[in-house]
Amino acid sequence: MATEIVMPKLGLTMTEGTVEKWMVREGDQVEQGDPIVEISSEKLTNEVEAPEAGKILKIIAHEGDVIPSKGTMAYIGEEGETIDTGAQLEENPEKSLVKTEDQKKTEVTKEESSKIKQLPVKEGGRIFITPVARKIAEEKGIDISDVNGTGGNGRITRLDIERYVPSEKASTQPQTVAGMPEHGAGLKGMRKTIAERMMRSVQSTAQVTNQRKVDVTDLMAFRKDIQGKFNEPLTNGELSVNTLLTKAVILALREMPEMNAWYYGGEHTQVAEIHIGMATAIEEGLIVPVIKDAQNMSLSQLGPAIQKIAAEARQGTLDGGLYSGSTFTITNLGGYEIEYFTPILNTPEVGILGVGAIQKELELDDSGGVIQKLKLPLSLSYDHQIIDGAPAAEFLQKIASYLQDPYRLLI
Repeated sequence: MATEIVMPKLGLTMTEGTVEKWMVREGDQVEQGDPIVEISSEKLTNEVEAPEAGKILKIIAHEGDVIPSKGTMAYIGEEGETIDTGAQLEENPEKSLVKTEDQKKTEVTKEESSKIKQLPVKEGGRIFITPVARKIAEEKGIDISDVNGTGGNGRITRLDIERYVPSEKASTQPQTVAGMPEHGAGLKGMRKTIAERMMRSVQSTAQVTNQRKVDVTDLMAFRKDIQGKFNEPLTNGELSVNTLLTKAVILALREMPEMNAWYYGGEHTQVAEIHIGMATAIEEGLIVPVIKDAQNMSLSQLGPAIQKIAAEARQGTLDGGLYSGSTFTITNLGGYEIEYFTPILNTPEVGILGVGAIQKELELDDSGGVIQKLKLPLSLSYDHQIIDGAPAAEFLQKIASYLQDPYRLLI
């Protein structure tokens, strides 16, 4: 008789796991110990290995399915061996989503019902969600029907819940024009969420972008000077260009609080605290983790904070509360040699700063000699409903003044 491949019990508290990704297909020949499926529990992700050499005879747990510990996921054995199908899952959970009322639905036995975690249904369709994502959603009071899943079968994962912004509920979306596709039509998961938010941003704001270059020659000399005063190198980003620029933005926001504001749902609010969003690219798309209360941070605190949220966001371990609530966002494409670009507002914020790559330029000094200068391109997008061109230009000027007189960043 064929051998069961079961959901492992990873720790005393694990009662069920989610099938994340199959690495094999039915009919594949594998050796004992070969990784065949990736599963996840509330605390970790793990690979399940083949318990013996043989052929994958039947896969009964599909990606996105939640299976109890020791529950059967597949069968392995030799061609022609019998399979005990008494405890199988539905052969294809996705097919049941598209059956009409007249079609016969697959019956689930009592034994199956006791082993399969039932998934919520919306508008006649199943919503796939991992146990830990469901738990977090319940704790935060999030309606999972408003969340786009990025896992297999559109499954909602822990990251989807943690990155969900409550203010972006579907009820606040603009009405779709008759005959026009909805925002993100044809896309899935995080890509669909990004499409929806970007379109909502450009359609609900009057976005204008001011661009200029800032002389950062003295800033780079300042970095070298400060570094030389320490016996050990500063390795936590305390003096990175990104940290110094972020500090300059914070100081400029303190001087011009009208840039540190939200405009959403007809309400304009200046926020006392400065929460900096740092646009971060991950494999699935773009996210904006937040440095809370950045106005209270010194360079030695700000640098490690920037590194920490970026690293945790990419690893998927960032606290869910740090994916929303930013009051001003910085997005840096300097690492890709981009000079200028037009960043899109991270609504409901009224401003976002785009940062390009430092450029080397030749200039004439006061005596007519040729000197080299280092210039940093900046692109400030703002909502013209709230901010006019002159204040926006003044804000950029204030950022420039701090970068050109870098010792003021230590205040």
